[in-house]
Amino acid sequence: MAEARRRIPELDGFRVVMVGIVAWYHFWQQSWLTPYIFSYSLDYLLRAGYMAVDGTILLSAFLLFLPYVRSALEEAEVPDTRNFFRRRVMRIMPSYLFTTFLMLFAVALPYGLYADAGTLVYDVVMHVFCISNWDVRTYLGTQLGGSSWTIAVEMQLYLLVPFLGRMLKKNPMAVFFALCAISAYFRGYCVYTMHEYGMVVNQPLSFLDVYALGMACAFGYVRLERAMKTMSGRQKKVLALAATAVFVLSVWLLLQVIRSQARSGDMAAIQSGQMIRRPALAAAMSGMLLSLPFCLRPVRWVFGNPVMHFLSGISMNFYLLHQNIAVQLRRWQIPFSEYAYPNQQGDRPWQFRYMLLVTFSSLLAAILVTYAVEKPAAAGLRRLFAAMDRRRDEKRRRAGKKKTKTE
Repeated sequence: MAEARRRIPELDGFRVVMVGIVAWYHFWQQSWLTPYIFSYSLDYLLRAGYMAVDGTILLSAFLLFLPYVRSALEEAEVPDTRNFFRRRVMRIMPSYLFTTFLMLFAVALPYGLYADAGTLVYDVVMHVFCISNWDVRTYLGTQLGGSSWTIAVEMQLYLLVPFLGRMLKKNPMAVFFALCAISAYFRGYCVYTMHEYGMVVNQPLSFLDVYALGMACAFGYVRLERAMKTMSGRQKKVLALAATAVFVLSVWLLLQVIRSQARSGDMAAIQSGQMIRRPALAAAMSGMLLSLPFCLRPVRWVFGNPVMHFLSGISMNFYLLHQNIAVQLRRWQIPFSEYAYPNQQGDRPWQFRYMLLVTFSSLLAAILVTYAVEKPAAAGLRRLFAAMDRRRDEKRRRAGKKKTKTE
């Protein structure tokens, strides 16, 4: 109940926007349909839409560190590490494993995408253990879905959260600057000593400063939340106006960073530019994330309405499935076009039909997986963990009685 009362509705919309930009980028790769707002082209937003993945990692860090920050500032109980990892497993692994094996049995095996059985087994094992990003064959060459690397990175970063969360009570500034320094050194070393960056651009070390900014946003949010309790009505209005101005400025800065990234040339320039621009990108996203819950009511409603809440609830499965669906529809030539490569021919009717079909297909698939796989599996795991706890407690009671009798 406490978690429900402290839910931040506006962040539902933030998550949906970030996932939506990434999906739009992947759909654009297949359709080449460039949208306009009157005469304003959004081409640059699509060309560099992959950068919005950083926003999902920033939001994840914010939400994961928020209980630890409350513990540090409000003398609340430190989150239990066992329960922390159990919640991560219940939330992520059912859908992730389902998607992985769906790709294996519905795509990779029927289309003979593996050269031999050894390669197949290796790819599956690396994905099951969430370490597919450690090997070029299972990261850049996987046949099990292009979005799965994000889950691997997130799961590896989760291992740090309980340790870093407890360090916050001792010296939060040291934690923040240490994470930023490690990330800066890693990316700087890669940019200035390598010529190809495919294996390093999205490794966990490259995201540590994004995690640090998520942690800083959690501190800022809790302090502002506490300050609002003593504010007058006028002061709250001033805060809402200031937060809205910060949000608008942050969106503008984010678009400038993305526009700059979209000008990159070849793949090496794109990936090195992504690493160089990551701090600026994360800073702009942090401004959006921190200001959004305190904005004027209309802005908060746009991001925190029931539709956004629903879409946020299916967003992980949408993210895992959308690119696979987009590629498969092209493989099946659905919808039909008289051209072999309708995107290159500029077949506008096909482009619109494809975008509508892939969007609604991905949404429908995400809904089905959320309610037919993720939630039932999470409920089953919750019962399993509860049974494990009962057995452990029973063993402890028996051990205690035995010790008492012996004494």
